[in-house]
Amino acid sequence: MNLSVAERLTQPASLRTVQVGDLRVTYLPDGLTTMNARAWLPTAPEGFWSRHHEYLDADAFVGGVGGLLIEYGERAMLIDAGFGPLTFRTGVGILRGGALLDSLARVGREPAEIETVAVTHLHADHFGWLWQAVPGARRTPFAHAQVLISEVEWQHRALAAADGTTAEMLDVFAHQVRTVAEGDEVFPGVRVLALPGHTTGHTGFVIGSGEQRLVAFGDALHSALQIAHPELSAVADRDPVRSADVRHGLVEQLAAPGTLGYGCHFADVQFGNAIPDTGGHIWQPHRFRAADRSR
Repeated sequence: MNLSVAERLTQPASLRTVQVGDLRVTYLPDGLTTMNARAWLPTAPEGFWSRHHEYLDADAFVGGVGGLLIEYGERAMLIDAGFGPLTFRTGVGILRGGALLDSLARVGREPAEIETVAVTHLHADHFGWLWQAVPGARRTPFAHAQVLISEVEWQHRALAAADGTTAEMLDVFAHQVRTVAEGDEVFPGVRVLALPGHTTGHTGFVIGSGEQRLVAFGDALHSALQIAHPELSAVADRDPVRSADVRHGLVEQLAAPGTLGYGCHFADVQFGNAIPDTGGHIWQPHRFRAADRSR
């Protein structure tokens, strides 16, 4: 079924693939999240949501939860690892996961083929399959992989407890962790990009280089609407002022020629770029062909 862009703004993201130079990049759905828009972006001015109602299903954003598969020949890595086989009611909506391994199978990959899992930050909807196993299994699916987390984020991992991340969760994969810093190349053509604010050590990744690249920016932005309004920080941003500053700079990067962005919670418009609009920018979703979905 072909949905219009307006319809896709309120749909959870589906499996999508883009080619970035020699790298094949695929969004792997794990589940979805809903976020009450007024609670999630509390500084939005009066009348804001009546002007942007197309982003909402009732009063909520509908966002994707999943991971980003990066393939270089036979090699493969993930950025983030979904929420895992759980459903959880948050203060602003729900989080539901469990489909990531099925999504991986749909593109012909097995968990054992993933050599690295890079985590943008230590919120549970980004590392779920690192601490949870398939029901009945003795090991987590990525127990063999190295886990990359920014040095700052790992040093301050206790702060994530305020958002529901327990020490027991992190202990499951702590022995797999290798810390990284801005500019490190963690996989052929994949480099670390520091994007602090949402969490202390929140991290993005730049995939590709030169004339074609993709910026996976994690939770630096939660909705495509923040491309036009980077001043709006989420209630979950640990440092709202810093996160807004980071978003302003990030939007400029996403407007550069040859640059795509990946917003993991951007409903079904998670790949796109920023284009000029009156007084700023708006999100332009990437146009997919049917063939883009298969490996």
